[in-house]
Amino acid sequence: MNYELFIGMRYLKAKRKSTFVSIITFISVAGVALGVTALIVVLSVMTGFEEDLKEKILGTNAHVVVLKSGGEIDDYRELMERLKGFSGVSAATPFIYSQVMLTSGSSVSGVVLRGVEARTDAQVTNLSKSIVQGKLSNLETGVKPPYGDGEVLPGVLIGKELAKNLNLYVGDPVNVVSPVGNITPFGMIPRTKQFRVAGIFDTGMYEYDTTLAYVGLGEAQSFLSMGSSVTGIQLKVEDVYKAAAIAGEINRGLGLQYIARDWMQMNKNILFALKTEKVVMFIILTLIVLVAAFGIASTLFMVVMEKTKDIAILKSMGATCLSIMKIFVLEGLIIGFAGTVIGLAGGLLISLNLQSIVEFVQKMTGFELFSKDIYYLSHFPSKVVPSDVALIAVTAILISFIATLYPSWQGSRLPPAEALRYE
Repeated sequence: MNYELFIGMRYLKAKRKSTFVSIITFISVAGVALGVTALIVVLSVMTGFEEDLKEKILGTNAHVVVLKSGGEIDDYRELMERLKGFSGVSAATPFIYSQVMLTSGSSVSGVVLRGVEARTDAQVTNLSKSIVQGKLSNLETGVKPPYGDGEVLPGVLIGKELAKNLNLYVGDPVNVVSPVGNITPFGMIPRTKQFRVAGIFDTGMYEYDTTLAYVGLGEAQSFLSMGSSVTGIQLKVEDVYKAAAIAGEINRGLGLQYIARDWMQMNKNILFALKTEKVVMFIILTLIVLVAAFGIASTLFMVVMEKTKDIAILKSMGATCLSIMKIFVLEGLIIGFAGTVIGLAGGLLISLNLQSIVEFVQKMTGFELFSKDIYYLSHFPSKVVPSDVALIAVTAILISFIATLYPSWQGSRLPPAEALRYE
């Protein structure tokens, strides 16, 4: 051990008459630890929310959507085979997209109607996994009334919240009204058809559960008078984070006639908002570590004032200004490093057991911190990313190092003669 490190560690132990310095040292360590813990926990929670949101988006939407510029796709079977030939594409399914109204009794709600092919849609999206009542295959076979005899009607899948708003259950009839109707001598008459609820899905996203309804592809084509055409093709890719590159390759391969858009591009606003919020929270919570760094600087200033005689003696023995400066820099770094290690341990302990901690607090207080009906969360999401932990640790130690420079420099400039004049 070199003498600078040895002396720096000795200075961490306060004398009996200067316990105040020791208390401030512990406060500085606690401040750094608190800041690091808060950073790890908050960033882990925000990363968990981001991953949970991405999972919900991908549970309903495809990785890549291919549309035809200014029209419908007629030869969609041939196009599907061409798209499957692109590198990274694992499955494809056609879909129809239109805005309609659902009416049940006196209740009316505007929704987005999606026509899907049950067999191939299950290979591309996770819609079937979101169904809590009924099943996806009912869209193809039709639905019987739940009790007694009755007419078998085409099936429609609706979201959990939409079912609540319209007071619908599996097997109940519902009317689908298209604003684009038939032209008659009496004017435009909206096109109407009766369906029966084939199932109810719960994606965990309020916007989807209140505005989406699914019917079979053939029923959508017939109802919307589209013949054998579809709105577009949905694709599943092997790596969701390469969807943008695959969409670009498809655009180049198919030419200007078709447009391919990936899931990140279609949801860029909400994903950008989450990423921006995470960066802002990192900057704000770093201020806690910055405040603790002022504590480290204050501690070093007081140590320099207390050790004036020691500094003079060391310089008289041949110690250079750089060595004196190194003593106090190392002392400050030890404080910062100790706070960072304690903060990392505390932050990781909380982040990795956050769900258990939340459940324990709810059990002890009897207060539900995060209601499932309000936040649409089945669990409290938290994900520790090693790169985030490393960035936090490096940032905390770097701030601690910067805080040591000025007081250490002031101590190294102390003239030995001035310090020993009145001794």
